[in-house]
Formats: sequence, C-alpha cells, structure tokens
Amino acid sequence: MPGLLIPADLAAHVAGRPEATIRRWAAEGRLTRHHDRWRRKNGVLYDMDEVPEAERDKDTCALITPADAPPVIETALLAA
Repeated sequence: MPGLLIPADLAAHVAGRPEATIRRWAAEGRLTRHHDRWRRKNGVLYDMDEVPEAERDKDTCALITPADAPPVIETALLAA
C-alpha cells in the first residue's frame, strides 16, 4: 500500500531534480506511478517513500546536493 502520494512537481522539489527526471525515473521503473483520475493536471502521483531526498540547508532550504537516482524497483524487473 502506497504512503503519501505527491505530484511530480513536489517529488522534483524533494529530490532536488527537474520534473523530467522524476518522469524518467518512473519510466525506468525506479518510481511507481499512481493514477488518480480525479486530478485535473495529469492524474499521475508518486509515492513519497520512494522519492529520494536531496540534501538541503537546514536554515534556508537551499539545495546542497541533489538526490541520487533510486534503484530499480524489483517488481519492475519482474515485469520486463
């Protein structure tokens, strides 16, 4: 069961990466896409527990180091 589901823009902020990277990671099987047909934009959400966190300054929240790519999820390997 997924944890907190977040849109691509928030996932990108958490990881310190562009939204395109989040979508690519999902296409590669590194993140799970969850679909919500009631969302207006595109209906795709990502599990916050799967999104790696970037290193940020504790005072200003400025990006220090973007997150590394997460590993490929095992279920994605089985489906290939």
